[in-house]
Amino acid sequence: MPIRRVTKQIRGWSMAAVSAILLVGLGLTWNHSIAEGAANHPAGTRALAQAASNGTTVEQTAEGQRPPLAVVESFDGLGQGFYGPQGGIELRASTDNSVAVGPDDIVQISGSWFAVYTKSGKPIYGPAPTNEIFHGFAGPCAERAHGDSVVRYDQLASRWLFIEPIFFPVGARPGEEARSEAGTASGEPAASGQASDPGQAEAPRSNPPRVLSAPAGEPVEGSYGVCYAVSTGPDPLGTYYRYAFSRKNFPDYPRPGVWPDGYYVATSSGDTVIQKQICIADRAKMLKGQPATEQCIVMDGANFLNPADIDGQELPPPGAPNIVMADGGSQLKGIFDSDVINYWKVHVDWDNPANTKAAGPFDIHVAPYHYLCNGQLTACVPQLGVGERLDSQGDKLMQRLVYRRIGDQQSIVASHSVSTARGGGGVRWYEFRLNNSGDPYLYQQGTYAPGAGRLYRWAPSIDMDGAGDIGVGYSFGSSTDFPGHRFAARKPDDPKGKLTFHETTLVKGQAAQMGTSRWVDFATTAMDPSDDCTFWYVGVYYKEYQAYASTRIASVRVPGCRAKP
Repeated sequence: MPIRRVTKQIRGWSMAAVSAILLVGLGLTWNHSIAEGAANHPAGTRALAQAASNGTTVEQTAEGQRPPLAVVESFDGLGQGFYGPQGGIELRASTDNSVAVGPDDIVQISGSWFAVYTKSGKPIYGPAPTNEIFHGFAGPCAERAHGDSVVRYDQLASRWLFIEPIFFPVGARPGEEARSEAGTASGEPAASGQASDPGQAEAPRSNPPRVLSAPAGEPVEGSYGVCYAVSTGPDPLGTYYRYAFSRKNFPDYPRPGVWPDGYYVATSSGDTVIQKQICIADRAKMLKGQPATEQCIVMDGANFLNPADIDGQELPPPGAPNIVMADGGSQLKGIFDSDVINYWKVHVDWDNPANTKAAGPFDIHVAPYHYLCNGQLTACVPQLGVGERLDSQGDKLMQRLVYRRIGDQQSIVASHSVSTARGGGGVRWYEFRLNNSGDPYLYQQGTYAPGAGRLYRWAPSIDMDGAGDIGVGYSFGSSTDFPGHRFAARKPDDPKGKLTFHETTLVKGQAAQMGTSRWVDFATTAMDPSDDCTFWYVGVYYKEYQAYASTRIASVRVPGCRAKP
């Protein structure tokens, strides 16, 4: 959840002085023969933009003709009405929802809470505060759940990865002694360049206390931080190695990516500054439970960053840098339009940190787009029967930025929310491919916006299965529809830029959200590693007469998917 300050409980915060003018960014249809011919030249993407001259849009205004994907599983997760082995929870589901899938289990995080399910939807653990994963580690990771936690399944190592930011500065609470930044004691955040000691690996307790609040007193100064927990095996309820690192800058909105040489985590320093960070934790040492370091690169002037996150078992070429991407434009500067996606090539050197660097930004020219709602923390998405409108998070690429290798093909898929020609909201999605130099180029793009009138599809999360099928889940709503969630997909040989399967309704909203414009800061689509074909998705929705939101976890599969071994 993009945060204003360390008091993250404030949900209704909105950005001041944001323009209400909503412009429509009309795109162009790209000449794909030129695209593929230019792909291995550094200026290839600029040549594509110059070559596109027919003036047509990339909007898809009709649903695909293939039948909608069948829902494989669908069940309610954390939120109102949830009841698991640790009891119930009558709280509003968070705007921050991530889901990760292992061989046998599903882990969901909703803000400061997590739960574990079988793939048929039976809760086998939870609700529990996310700091329970750090029980026995001591320090700020264990003492409270800070929110904005995310979970990933590292398919390459069959491990679970939890990321929890520390939003209250360490060492500055009244009545407490200042904490050391040396990282010499288990649970104490390690300073930059110093190793964090993981301490003894422990498992979550069967009956954890529900402690979410901070110690009395407001923080005044000190260091923030980020906590990592890496499981010792594929059991999400087994033991974990835990690590803590100090951060000078506020670690908002963490977005992790699994890469062979590290766990890459992008964060923002806040909503009122144009500053982002990409930090890399030593994955190889964490998997072994050895003391590990974290290296960070601060990027001024960058938009919200997403590091590439691997799905599948095929690795990038040895030594390949992680590709980090962001939208063009800048909301804080009033630049709501762009025709580029920015990328960086981030290389980490564990032996010589001075060589760790982010090359870029470089531009990939795409069809012009306009941020839906002029960006985050504004409200323009209508709801049935009420005047309250919802936020779209329209200024950023949404998680996840998925890297997939299939033989010699290396793809990265990305998505975000854009304004449409009909005045609503659409899902802009991309497939980039990597050329012989490891640079991404535009392979295909589309804006999914079918239907007449002002319909809104927004806050998407995209993925690619092992056969090359692309699927994307997203929020759907309008002045005649309560907000819910849908899913659309395509096969790899379908016409470029088209989602060819009729959209599937994952959950139909039954009521409007009231009292806050915050909807989903992020939803998540994740791939099932057991078949490399099943897409899993999580998002929030409201039931009729319900005071707080629920979440729905659902899965779909593209017919005929056969992932390559």
